[in-house]
Amino acid sequence: MSGLPVTVVTVVHGRHDHLRRQHASLAAGTIRPDRVVVVAMGDPVVRDVLAGGPLADRTEVLDLSAGRRLRLALARNTGAAHAFARSALGLAVFLDVDCLADPGLLGGYLDAWRRTAEHAGPRLLSGPVAYLDPPPVGGYTAEDLARSVPHPGRPAPAPGDLLRADDLRLFWSLSFATDAASWSRIGGFDEAYDGYGGEDTDLGQRAAAAGAAMWWVGGARAYHQWHPVSDPPVEHVEDIVRNANLFHERWGWFPMDGWLTAFAERGLAVLDEERPAWRVLRSAG
Repeated sequence: MSGLPVTVVTVVHGRHDHLRRQHASLAAGTIRPDRVVVVAMGDPVVRDVLAGGPLADRTEVLDLSAGRRLRLALARNTGAAHAFARSALGLAVFLDVDCLADPGLLGGYLDAWRRTAEHAGPRLLSGPVAYLDPPPVGGYTAEDLARSVPHPGRPAPAPGDLLRADDLRLFWSLSFATDAASWSRIGGFDEAYDGYGGEDTDLGQRAAAAGAAMWWVGGARAYHQWHPVSDPPVEHVEDIVRNANLFHERWGWFPMDGWLTAFAERGLAVLDEERPAWRVLRSAG
């Protein structure tokens, strides 16, 4: 127990091996979560995956129906609402199912939360995420984690260091922490973003508009487990175009511009500069 209750919130559809390894990493931490909320998006197997696991006694699985698109914003909001309803004075740590927790991740977030308590407005904390190679037989080792490299597009302070963010456009949802009051002021994720892409960049803008401050937390490292990816993610072209246009209506600029440009180069999408808005020309399939 940490004194301040800590709930880990994860949303999942598939990736069961990633989920098992994540729970093993959380169980091995210097501080264990008081509760874990897992939102299963159209994935009825998740309860069986976690049954008998190292955190089974403190894990709650919430079932959320899934249509053609994964409702990521809704799933994270559902997990947050459940977490804060049960522990209104605690800290919620959002961790993508792909991510392993460093042994010091929860302790790093708790220490940073106490050190930033003088800030009167909403607060967000975000730890570095380092990327792993495919796992060897038997799973990742401490040596594998030590060799991993943090994402080059985000700050990665040294353990014990805090870096006040000057650009909330860099907020991402892989690993972050906040409390109920901050979450309420920010408003959570905008559920108008349906499917893949844009909802976390939007939350960063909503946070900035609400007067939130964000810190990069060196002692709260996570490790992104390897899985195959498309670059650009052509299987999500329709979602990304739709959500990018919605974001532009909200904030006046297009997120995910690298992916949009890559879609245009492949003849999958085109920018109508008069509107302006992106339009899908053809699906990747």
